[in-house]
Amino acid sequence: MSRIGRQPIPVPDKVNIEIKPDTVVVTGPKGSVTNPIPPGIKFEQKDKQVVAIRQDDSGPQKAYHGLARALVANAVKGVTVGFTKELEIVGVGFRAESKKNSVVFTLGFSHPIEYPLPPGINITVDKQTKLVVAGPVRRRSSEEESRKGRR
Repeated sequence: MSRIGRQPIPVPDKVNIEIKPDTVVVTGPKGSVTNPIPPGIKFEQKDKQVVAIRQDDSGPQKAYHGLARALVANAVKGVTVGFTKELEIVGVGFRAESKKNSVVFTLGFSHPIEYPLPPGINITVDKQTKLVVAGPVRRRSSEEESRKGRR
């Protein structure tokens, strides 16, 4: 049995978890995160904990058990504390500027590059070369990946 998959996920007071047959929706002070549930895995909420349960010990279900639990645990952490990543732009004349819903990079090309921000993601720029990316999710959602043409 998966060691990660067996561990219960503690649910803080400010977090609401809605378990549907194919998704788990986690809502908290920093936003809402929706995670799909792989086939053969189900979630149950008991008191202030959520537990991932698999139907049998087949290969795919064993593989997805720990993954599904980890994704929901990351969603709970993301909507309560959030995730941050610090980035630094290194290069002569390289800089970034934050606008309302985008970040404009000057990276030595003939034109500035404007990158639109996904919903829920905030970027603050310090000293034009240091960026802090913050949001409730650690990874790009599958909807954004399909829009960009990446898998």
